[in-house]
This record gives sequence, C-alpha cells and structure tokens, in this order.
Amino acid sequence: MAELSIKKKRPKNLDLTTIRLPLPGILSILHRVSGAGLFLCLPLLLWLFQSSLATPESFATFKAVAAHPLVKILLLGLLWAFCHHFCAGIRYLFLDVHMGVDLESARLTSKIVFAVSIALTVILGVALLW
Repeated sequence: MAELSIKKKRPKNLDLTTIRLPLPGILSILHRVSGAGLFLCLPLLLWLFQSSLATPESFATFKAVAAHPLVKILLLGLLWAFCHHFCAGIRYLFLDVHMGVDLESARLTSKIVFAVSIALTVILGVALLW
C-alpha cells in the first residue's frame, strides 16, 4: 500500500527536437497523417472526379487545371498519401493477427512499407500525372 501512495519521479523530456522516434513510430504517425489528409481532401477529390465526368467542356477545364505544376504536386502528394496509407494498413492487418510483432520484423516491415509506397507513388505518378 505504501508503494501506491508514493509518486515516481519520472524524467520529462518536452523538447520535441531531441526525441528520436524509431522507424515504426514514424510510420505510425505518417499513417495517421495520411489518413486524415485523405479524409479532409475527399470533398475536393469527389468534386474533381464529378467535374471531369460531367461534360466534355468541364473535362477540358479539368485537364487545364490538372496541367498546372502546383496542382500536379498536390495530386502527387495525395497519391503518396493513398499509397502509404494502403501499404501501412496492410502491415497493421498483419500486426493485428500477431504476425511481425517482434522488434526486428517490425523494423523490416516499416522499411518495406516506405519502399513500396514510394515506388508505387513514382510508378503511378509517372503513369497518371505526366
């Protein structure tokens, strides 16, 4: 009982620039960020899709807007977010069934997710945007 009443003095590190997350931690944060970004950009993506299918004139307008370099960068970022979120989601499905939960395989699968999502983004970006 006496142990419960004594508070442990734990070290506190509030300097975010000195915290070094492991690769699976970075992957987890980016998975959440990419999911939130995709969710917030969903109305924009649906509007772009609808406007590209409405009439031939709106499709021509869509092509003109999509040809702008800043729009291409935005679409490439959304493409990366989708690829990363998809690949990381598959990794988390395997973690849910207790496959790859040890430290070495968690680090390896994190590296694989980053490599595959970047490769898919490059391949799909070249095929779709340029």
